[in-house]
Amino acid sequence: MDQLTTELSARIEGEVLMPGSDAYEEARKVWNAMIDRKPLLIAQCRNSQDVAQTLALANGNDHPVSIRGGAHNVAGHAVCDDGVMIDLSQMRNVSVDAEARTARVAGGSTWGDVDAASQAHGLATPGGLISDTGVAGLSLSGGIGWLRSRFGLCIDNILSVEIVTADGQIRRASETENADLFWAVRGGGGNFGVITEFEFQLHPMGPEVMFCAPIYALECGPEPIRFWRDFLKDKNDRIGSLVEFSTVAEDDEFPRESWGKQVYTIAAVYAGDAEEGEQIMQPLRELAPMVTDFSGRMEYCEVQKLFDLLMPAGEFRCYWKSHYLQDLSDAIIDEILEGIKTVPSANTLASIWNFGGATASVPADATAFGDRSMPYMFSLDSVWEGTDDDETNIGWTRDFWGRMQRHSYNGRMYLNFPGQGEEGDKLLQDTYGADNFQRLREIKAKYDPDNRFRFNQNIRPLNH
Repeated sequence: MDQLTTELSARIEGEVLMPGSDAYEEARKVWNAMIDRKPLLIAQCRNSQDVAQTLALANGNDHPVSIRGGAHNVAGHAVCDDGVMIDLSQMRNVSVDAEARTARVAGGSTWGDVDAASQAHGLATPGGLISDTGVAGLSLSGGIGWLRSRFGLCIDNILSVEIVTADGQIRRASETENADLFWAVRGGGGNFGVITEFEFQLHPMGPEVMFCAPIYALECGPEPIRFWRDFLKDKNDRIGSLVEFSTVAEDDEFPRESWGKQVYTIAAVYAGDAEEGEQIMQPLRELAPMVTDFSGRMEYCEVQKLFDLLMPAGEFRCYWKSHYLQDLSDAIIDEILEGIKTVPSANTLASIWNFGGATASVPADATAFGDRSMPYMFSLDSVWEGTDDDETNIGWTRDFWGRMQRHSYNGRMYLNFPGQGEEGDKLLQDTYGADNFQRLREIKAKYDPDNRFRFNQNIRPLNH
């Protein structure tokens, strides 16, 4: 291994980290504290050539390869045991062309990097809900954020990518260049190569936006949620929203009498004029006596960081599952409310997300992501602290998820919230649809016939 390290160090501009160093220990940490894997070495690449050289050396020695962007993936795909970890965390440059309303975003960038650079020009592109989430990991499986109502998913705003494929070639993919690869990466995850640069479409947004966040006690029951559902029916093109179930922390931002109580927040962002959004969303703040209300006009970058403290990197053990829902009937709302009462961890969240608007306007075959006609998503974000509680929390999540499965939209799941992807090919075929899944396997066979990129929601090459 010393020889491999020496050879790679001579080939790349970045650092090569080995077991035993503090830098290695820090670099192998990922956001989910459940993940404790140890690569043979970590290549902290600085450019696409570094990535290509690292891939070539790993391939030549038949070592597995994992890719670290923001390291937020809940299944921990960024890091592998006994393989080569390509670490893009040193590649975080964001360059904005304000006139063209585009941004070039290096592959290791976070959404905080993109938001800061684009908001300097009064522009934005749909990102996630947590600012230190990696751009690549979130985007490649779709990317669901606050601006989805008006501008769609993250993948709907990608104009091109620079990608290093399994053969070590650096390629550009867009609608006019390597179009099959461009189609595949927009929803197909990290199966097709290492994305070293994204080009995103930007849109005028902010700097001030309206964020709505009244918090109601769980004991208020289903009526506020039913109102929210009906209220959004003609507003899904302007409001990205979720109902988030949680337990109030012992925090002075909340009334002391609410500490430890189960609540739900009707959180929403208006993708337009802040004053107009405040007026339109006011009814969501009048549905029952509130525990508290975090609503207000604020800077877009501030909104993008609001959820960061709920999910600090490396502090909690996490297991997340999801279903796209075929409907949100009164009975389904009642079932969710009943199920959440038994949550074993006060740190766990669950959410109902609305869709429609720009997200739904993209044809199913336009991107690998597939069908967009699901009206809602239900996610279970189980979060806890101790290893002794793993079985209880994972078991609760899988049980609740299993009971909700009969309400799922064609068995589909958001691939950024897949648990550990235990369902294998069935999960992928259900989620992509048979035609898209077949096409993805064909493209995988073309660009990665040996399945070198397999630390992901893995799409096996056709005939593999």
